[in-house]
Amino acid sequence: MTSALRPLRRPSRLAPGARVAVVAPSGPVPEERLQGGLDLLRGWDLDPVAMPHVLDRHGTFGYLAGTDADRAADLQSAWCDPRVDAVLCARGGYGAQRTADLLDWDAMRAAGPKVFVGFSDITALHESFATRLGLATLHGPMAAGLDFLKNTRAQDHLRATLFRPESVRVISSGGAALVPGRARGVTLGGCLSLLAAEAGTPHARASAVGGLLCLEDVGEEPYRLDRYLTQLLRAGFLDGVRGVLLGSWQGCGPYERVRAVLADRLGGLGVPVAEEFGFGHGAGALTVPFGAGAELDAGAGTLTLDEPALR
Repeated sequence: MTSALRPLRRPSRLAPGARVAVVAPSGPVPEERLQGGLDLLRGWDLDPVAMPHVLDRHGTFGYLAGTDADRAADLQSAWCDPRVDAVLCARGGYGAQRTADLLDWDAMRAAGPKVFVGFSDITALHESFATRLGLATLHGPMAAGLDFLKNTRAQDHLRATLFRPESVRVISSGGAALVPGRARGVTLGGCLSLLAAEAGTPHARASAVGGLLCLEDVGEEPYRLDRYLTQLLRAGFLDGVRGVLLGSWQGCGPYERVRAVLADRLGGLGVPVAEEFGFGHGAGALTVPFGAGAELDAGAGTLTLDEPALR
């Protein structure tokens, strides 16, 4: 029997002057957006450093930010550098799964806990950091993402989480309850299609038992969302989940159609389900810690963390 999820080790919060490494484990990064993100981080009194291959583009597969080996080397080098306090992903896209098996997880574990931020394709690395390092991570805006560059709400919530995590222990969505109720558990999740694609791999958890599962996606037709959810149901991943938080579904079709699929596939779990929770690919996305003990109140649209996201 799979044991219930437990809260993961929390890294330390950031202080003014902290060095932040920016990496590109997935898709290629537009230079002007990277520079904008670095400028914004400097404005937060951080010391951002772009790793050597952040602006690379794979010679054959233009959807990748350089070779698998170079993307993995950047991430590992940043993580193992004792001068670096946090690692922020530049963007998602595709490619994080291709780097996971190239990382020296023993060396990264020995380097100790650090802040790790990203979402979308970075879901694969959130899973790896949880299973290989036992480390809590932040599902939040990325350094070259439009939301990070343009949206004050997204900027402010991430900044508060990094510097003053006690000020955002209650994450309020303003959304509604697809299935009302309250539940306690440990947060996990990310991009639905990535969670389905990760199923059965060495870095993925076999089950969300004891979890508060956060789900969102972008650009997926309702029938594909149905497929991913059905895969997770059939694989037993959702057995024992205690609650579900639903984020944005940008580009997935009319929301009433998406909502019908979500209700059909998740409504039978018998657990609270909160919709429109404000994280993911939508504008003004909130930062949600993964690996945190918390209470979900689907009716109130709140997630209350047992402890601040960072120490």
